[in-house]
Amino acid sequence: MAAKDRDRFSTATRLRLLGEQTAARVYRSQSRRQDRRSRLTGRAAFLALIVCSLVVALAYPMRQYVSQQDEIADQERLAREARVRTEELRDEKARLQDDAYIRQLARKHLHYLLPGETGYTVIDPDAVKERNGETDSSGRPWHSNLWDGVDGADRG
Repeated sequence: MAAKDRDRFSTATRLRLLGEQTAARVYRSQSRRQDRRSRLTGRAAFLALIVCSLVVALAYPMRQYVSQQDEIADQERLAREARVRTEELRDEKARLQDDAYIRQLARKHLHYLLPGETGYTVIDPDAVKERNGETDSSGRPWHSNLWDGVDGADRG
């Protein structure tokens, strides 16, 4: 038994046992890593496939949602503008019920005068020349130019 205990605790025996245990651990860890790598890669591929499927499945509804939100915002803006315009028209209608406002519009746009007032009209000098027929560069009235054109056509 003493020889057995001596073998058991000898340096060579201890180194051999230590080497075998270390080799076994390394082999086990490498096989575990390989198992983990292959299993992790498959899981990663499956997860990537699921994520891509979700992105593709949700892309169109999200685009529709965003476009509908834009349309809703546009419609709300149009509704606000319509409310503002309605208020302006109500105000205008209320002003048109007032006789003083109607008189003011008639004086401004139709040039109406109250009894006793004197109205003045400013005439543009160029407009007077056009009315008198002096718009041609030759200084002749337009009807003279017209008859000259008719006479020239008859001469052939």
